[in-house]
Amino acid sequence: MNITIIGAGAWGTALAISLSTNHQVTLWGRDAAQISAIQASRRNQRYLPDIALPDNLGLSADISGAMAESELAIIAVPTAGLRSTLQQLASCFPLSNSLPQAEERTNEKGIVKFPGVVWACKGFEASTSLLPHQVVAEVLPHGWKCAVLSGPSFAQEVARGMPTALTLASSDEEFARTTAKSLHHKRLRVYASSDVIGVEVGGAVKNVMAIASGICDGMGLGQNARAALITRGLAEITRLGLKLGGRAETLGGLSGLGDLILTCTGDMSRNRQVGLMLAQQLDLKQILDKLGHVAEGVYTVREVRQLSLRLGVAMPICDAVYRILYDHMSAEEMVAELLNRAPNVEFDGN
Repeated sequence: MNITIIGAGAWGTALAISLSTNHQVTLWGRDAAQISAIQASRRNQRYLPDIALPDNLGLSADISGAMAESELAIIAVPTAGLRSTLQQLASCFPLSNSLPQAEERTNEKGIVKFPGVVWACKGFEASTSLLPHQVVAEVLPHGWKCAVLSGPSFAQEVARGMPTALTLASSDEEFARTTAKSLHHKRLRVYASSDVIGVEVGGAVKNVMAIASGICDGMGLGQNARAALITRGLAEITRLGLKLGGRAETLGGLSGLGDLILTCTGDMSRNRQVGLMLAQQLDLKQILDKLGHVAEGVYTVREVRQLSLRLGVAMPICDAVYRILYDHMSAEEMVAELLNRAPNVEFDGN
């Protein structure tokens, strides 16, 4: 398959390296200078400096050229950049904006077939609180087959060929099955699903829980406390996911529980690192400057809080993280408040 990876960050580069084993892959980045530097060194020095790119992996800063023969576009940009990236992608197929639903369009050059589109970002769009599939629906017209790819996956490990399992979900079940089968290989297991909402909610909210987990570990509260936080965090994720239309089994699977465990316990988690630094009483600007990469949970927590309030979903851990980040509540106050909550029945919805 001819695949274009859109986004030359750590995750896009890792996917490009992994998938180039079995496919013709082009990695596209918006920064021409960065792409030129990667081409010269055959390494992404900013994001994955220790990993050489395969010789057969193509590079491009021209999105129209990169998409010319592409059968599948995988969008690996932060959630904040999803809408503008989709608009760039749609501009490569201008006939699609005004014609009725179909997989192909005809122009003066003949048949134009749309590629499949898969996004690999995790979060809610700022200010709209939309999940990625809702943003996609607003930007791409009918006729595009779409899916989300998510699950427990550190870019470094995927790029090194270490075993990883992901979920690919689409409302078009046939597209989910065939695309998952195409991307699947012995080091990258890809499972198909039809629960787009469940996969997206799990991938988004676990980043908030990872910040809380980092605070817990940074304060030295112990492994018992971390286990309790992860478990109660999963309860919050599940409540919100079910309210939005996701399925419980999805939230207990790879893209929910699996991703939550990895992000809350793995030292490569950027969101967990945010929590560890918050426990050291660094302010948010200092943390983000030191991190140098996007930590989606910092932005996701604002939208999760708005959704939880609007929908009446109890999410005390997410609320506490929000108050630390944006209301200047101390980590010590957060822990004391959570520990002093009144005892309750475990599965009563609170």
